[in-house]
Amino acid sequence: MNNQAQGTSHPIHPFRIAIPQADLDDLRDRLTRTRWPDQPPGAGWPYGVPLDYVREVAEHWAGEFDWRAQEARLNAFPQFTTDIDGQRVHFLHIRSPEPTALPLLVTHGWPGSIAEFTEVIGPLTDPRAHGGNPADAFHLVIPSLPGFAFSGPTREPGWDIRRIATAWRELMRRLGCERYGTQGGDFGSLISPEVARVAPAEVIGVHVNALVTIPSGDPAQLDGLTAAEQSRLAGVQRWRRDLSGYAAIQSTRPQTLAYGLSDSPAGQLAWNLDWFVAHGDKPDALDRDAVLTNISIYWFTNTAGSAARLYKEAASVWSTPPERSKIPTGVAVFHGDGAIRRLAEPHHTITHWSEFDAGGHFAAMEVPELLVGDVRAFFRTLR
Repeated sequence: MNNQAQGTSHPIHPFRIAIPQADLDDLRDRLTRTRWPDQPPGAGWPYGVPLDYVREVAEHWAGEFDWRAQEARLNAFPQFTTDIDGQRVHFLHIRSPEPTALPLLVTHGWPGSIAEFTEVIGPLTDPRAHGGNPADAFHLVIPSLPGFAFSGPTREPGWDIRRIATAWRELMRRLGCERYGTQGGDFGSLISPEVARVAPAEVIGVHVNALVTIPSGDPAQLDGLTAAEQSRLAGVQRWRRDLSGYAAIQSTRPQTLAYGLSDSPAGQLAWNLDWFVAHGDKPDALDRDAVLTNISIYWFTNTAGSAARLYKEAASVWSTPPERSKIPTGVAVFHGDGAIRRLAEPHHTITHWSEFDAGGHFAAMEVPELLVGDVRAFFRTLR
């Protein structure tokens, strides 16, 4: 596994994040000049992210938040870019010191980024240094999704789940990986299994979290659900009823939304916070600076609108069930996830299923030790 291009026509370039100081000054200036909306008295979270909460986080973003420290932290990981299928792809590539480490392709979702994974990179690549078994080591490849952050914006329509998975296969080929695993949450839980479908001879196993499972419409499919599964199903139904407005807009009118997200950092902050804070259940469950690092990456690269387009490009996945993957698949269900095993099994060969009372949608940020442990346990049987 290396960072050398396979041939001269597809070079791989080293990359470092270097946001101009003028962009930081512009962000602070825009935040201090925000024209805030009103809010009905007592409206609270049911109307969206409350005004006082957004203002508080915006003040922190403009004042105490230290982007340069976060930038340096991200630049501590080796980063690269390459062009695939006409699109620039940015990725982290962290090689383990263990010679027998397994390559693992890790994919984020929306509104996340490669910054989600800073707490799991060390334990996964160097378990010996983190109290683990060196036999569990991984070489990590963590790309930015096309259209997101330093892989954005997308240059043409059509970057759906299948096309991204095909690009990921090509990325791994260029890195010399002939045998590897995949992992992902949110959109990554769709893309990671799709990589296995396009590269079944190369992918040895798929591990996902934040997996979405959708009933087929047959009432018999829901007979005999456990209490925990009924609670998850109710959570999915609540999401559809009360919390899915962002998905409806991004899957139908992403360009209309893009003007506000590109012009107003307060607007982008509120739009992304609505998902990061788990819709008000626990507003500070995630580290505030970690959340602002993700949001800052979107702002400085002006890719909030481009990232939103993924929902429109991928809209067909919700109505067209994928073919069943024959590759061994592990699923981690964290607190608040809606995955139900019997709904997942028609599309995946599930050999590992874990359920946790802790964590949440952004498990790598909230409970990195649990996610690392589950990834290790799943791939231990496949190496």
